[in-house]
Amino acid sequence: MNTPKRSDSLVIIPMYNECENAAAIIDAVLALPAKFDILVIDDNSPDGTADIVRGKIKEHPDRVMLISRSGKLGLGTAYITGFKRAIELGYEFICEMDADFSHNPADLVKMRAEVIDGDADVVIGSRYISGVNVVNWPMGRVLMSYFASKYVRMVTGLPVHDTTAGFVGYRRRVLEALPLDDIKFKGYAFQIEMKFTAHKYGFKIKELPIVFVNRVLGSSKMSGGIFGEAVFGVVRLKWNSLFKKYPDYSRKD
Repeated sequence: MNTPKRSDSLVIIPMYNECENAAAIIDAVLALPAKFDILVIDDNSPDGTADIVRGKIKEHPDRVMLISRSGKLGLGTAYITGFKRAIELGYEFICEMDADFSHNPADLVKMRAEVIDGDADVVIGSRYISGVNVVNWPMGRVLMSYFASKYVRMVTGLPVHDTTAGFVGYRRRVLEALPLDDIKFKGYAFQIEMKFTAHKYGFKIKELPIVFVNRVLGSSKMSGGIFGEAVFGVVRLKWNSLFKKYPDYSRKD
């Protein structure tokens, strides 16, 4: 894939069996007042998701890209693949988001502004920075997610309220600096590890309040094993960090 970039911003959207949402989420991002290109990572969805994305590529060949993988290889590896492609193509702002409209595409504009026009290196669309802004989740899942983030913050010392957030934007220099091939976790703990590592490298992290809305179409990819990785993996993450020396990328200007 040698498609040249057409904007300074790229949205990476992993998809698996998202035929109900694929076309709509792409259209929503392309319609934003700020210009974003889109990279879809599809893990061989049997429902034809990739074919829908290919149709969008025909409509918008300069704006939409697709990487098709052989099977379900994990959320973390999907984003790492996307990050490497974004660096290769020279994007300045790279954002990860879900395909199911849990993340409002309109929030991309203000997240981009914090990086391109502001001084944030990492910007997080946070469900918990101003209370609990989650719609249509069962109460048990809300509590599990909220207190998991509290637990992660307590164990790691990471100064982030929504540590498992999957709506995250990066300045290119962050992804160029972080050891992407050393990121171990594949599920929700991937989100924690990326934020934790960026923090340890001295990058400036900012949280913006968003409203997270549970998916209407399609099925959730959350599982107990994925959540367990996030809860129990942080102890190992913190322990390992005690024996590492991190470079300092904090800006003094």
